[in-house]
Amino acid sequence: MGKFLRIFFGCHARPDRSFFFHGKQFPICARCTGELIGILLGIPIALFIGYPSFLVTLALMAPMVIDGFVQLLTSYESKNYKRLITGILFGIAFVFFLIYFHRTCVMTAGLILKQFMEPDKVEAAMELFM
Repeated sequence: MGKFLRIFFGCHARPDRSFFFHGKQFPICARCTGELIGILLGIPIALFIGYPSFLVTLALMAPMVIDGFVQLLTSYESKNYKRLITGILFGIAFVFFLIYFHRTCVMTAGLILKQFMEPDKVEAAMELFM
């Protein structure tokens, strides 16, 4: 399972950036652990509560992106708990982003299909996927 998670997240799994439990390293780093937790939290949030605007989704992603780039471009090194929190926010937002991506794909496909089929039938089919 650990190897699958490292591949899925593209995780480096560095020991200095990972959590340990009973002396054993987590299979993925703190940031990827946060992303996984965020994805698992984001699914029921989106299903039962709904999802925010696209701008709020981007704002939830921003802390991890900023933290990652600041570390890349400077000598600053964030702590694992900061990586975890920013990863959770990003993971939740990633679920919302996938919903927006799906809706955009359905709308684009609908616009194309309306050129070749009856618009009413296309609209009815689009409603099934929205």
